[in-house]
Amino acid sequence: MEREEEVILQEDASVGTVKIADDVVAIIAALAATEVDGVSSLAGNLTNELMSKVGVKSLTKGVKVEVSEGSVAVDLALNMEYGFNIPETCQKVQGKVKSAIENMTGLTCSDVNIRIAGINMKKDK
Repeated sequence: MEREEEVILQEDASVGTVKIADDVVAIIAALAATEVDGVSSLAGNLTNELMSKVGVKSLTKGVKVEVSEGSVAVDLALNMEYGFNIPETCQKVQGKVKSAIENMTGLTCSDVNIRIAGINMKKDK
């Protein structure tokens, strides 16, 4: 059975509590990663364009998120497009994922670890 983790962002007795599920952080990370040129998809995942058709839940495959005391560590497994510089592309992914998580959740992103799981070969015309 999968346990759903949540992080409490704000606790104010007069207004209420704001909680973010780990899956939400994983979806933010996945969307940010797949927006970078050179990233084909997440490993074990469909491309970003198909997400609206099949649902967002499958987007979290290839993403592992650990939240502890307001800090987030993300592990991504990516499929890259052939012909892109892997270290440069990964650096862009790390920056974009870190920025997206911090801007959208207010949490600090301590680590964005990337594993290249495959290369997508484009077919010529």
